[in-house]
Amino acid sequence: MKHYQTASLVGAIFVALVGCQNILPTQPSAPKVVINNSDDAQISQQLAKQALSSRLSYDIVESLTVEVGPRLSGTEKDIVAVEWAMEKLWLMGFDKVYKESVQVPAWSRGTAYASVVSPYEQPLVVTALGGSIATPVNGIQAPIVRFESLEELTNASPGRIEGKIVFIDHKTERHITGKGYGESVGGRSRGAIAAAEKGAVAIVIRSIGTDHDRMAHTGMMRYQEGVPKIPAAAMSNPDADLINAMLKRDPKVVLSLNMTSENQGIATSYNVIAEVTGSSKPDEIVLIGAHLDSWDEGTGAIDDGAGVAIVTTAAKLIQDLPQKPARTIRVVLFAAEEVGIVGAKAYAEQHADELDKHYIAAESDFGAGPVYQIDFNVNPATYERVKQEHSAMTLFGVEIGNNDASGGPDVSILPALGVPVASLRQDGTDYFDYHHTPNDTLDKIDPKKLAQSAAAYAQFAYMMAQSEIDLRPLKQKEQQH
Repeated sequence: MKHYQTASLVGAIFVALVGCQNILPTQPSAPKVVINNSDDAQISQQLAKQALSSRLSYDIVESLTVEVGPRLSGTEKDIVAVEWAMEKLWLMGFDKVYKESVQVPAWSRGTAYASVVSPYEQPLVVTALGGSIATPVNGIQAPIVRFESLEELTNASPGRIEGKIVFIDHKTERHITGKGYGESVGGRSRGAIAAAEKGAVAIVIRSIGTDHDRMAHTGMMRYQEGVPKIPAAAMSNPDADLINAMLKRDPKVVLSLNMTSENQGIATSYNVIAEVTGSSKPDEIVLIGAHLDSWDEGTGAIDDGAGVAIVTTAAKLIQDLPQKPARTIRVVLFAAEEVGIVGAKAYAEQHADELDKHYIAAESDFGAGPVYQIDFNVNPATYERVKQEHSAMTLFGVEIGNNDASGGPDVSILPALGVPVASLRQDGTDYFDYHHTPNDTLDKIDPKKLAQSAAAYAQFAYMMAQSEIDLRPLKQKEQQH
């Protein structure tokens, strides 16, 4: 009997020691999330499960890319997209479907050709940047001058640049958050201004993309009043590498550039809006948005057909509930995001008298990858309650993040106007492989990952439509001034 007790004691100590190895990690473990199990949270989980088992989101983006395709703002296809959206939303049975006119810039890409004239004659793959002027009819031939970044160009002496074609060679780094884009995109948007101020005759940038495909990434650029306008183009990443290899052999590389792009004035487009009318607070709005326009090179599948599908699916699932949520859920398909969030600015002006009734806003504009985290920008005093309220999202792979959200490109202007926002962070690891290229096509979308994003938006929108938490006032941040 005594021997049995001793053996048992030794065994117990051994189990305890082994257990300690399992419960004493080298780093503190994350605090356990207590899942919200309220009636609303359970309904949100059912919505998520419906989204995950449905092909609706994929069917929507397939319809948009096949039946409309590229839809550059200010073109005939832009209006075709508006008509497609109006009909689609009506057929889906939303309580209200309407459109609001927006004045947008119209621009034609034309053609773009480039080649190395010397020391080694070779063709290059280029595309015009959005808003660029054309070259003279006979094109431009000039030596190139290379800069690693916009900052280096800005600090350069005019003597290095005058009469030359500036080449910004800023590589975009791959990251799940897409942060490399933010670090390199300044060369695209502001490079022509900096180059022209110092006498350049044109600018060509390394594409703002993470791929190694021989295709160029377009995107919007800017001119500035009082600064000469010069042609602006992007070249494929492999061609940027080729230029670098030539420069190592001979510092005098001469480029030929011919572009026929043209600014065509102002056209009318539309923000397209659909609503699930709230049952008890119909004048309060939970806005979930995406942008309807796209660049003209691909079919606009990931940018932003996926976003259109995600938010529309989320709202449709809520529309079909037996009992509508308290607040109105408003789907806004913004016009002309690609050319300067023009539709978003128009929306803010047209709805200025009801922005105080916008409870929260979020936007899907980062492709078709799964949502892995949700961040907010709400009243700091109630943020912990908001986190707890949305804790059921963790059951579907979405972590609760921080209180520093911007909300997405179009809705990023709303926090400065007092409107709370959320950012549902999608995995963007490969997003900039396809962004703004002919390769932005339907085959890049995984239906299951797209459905997961729709599930996350459905949960978020429903919980916010039901919430009793005061999300205002927002904390003061530099970006809101």
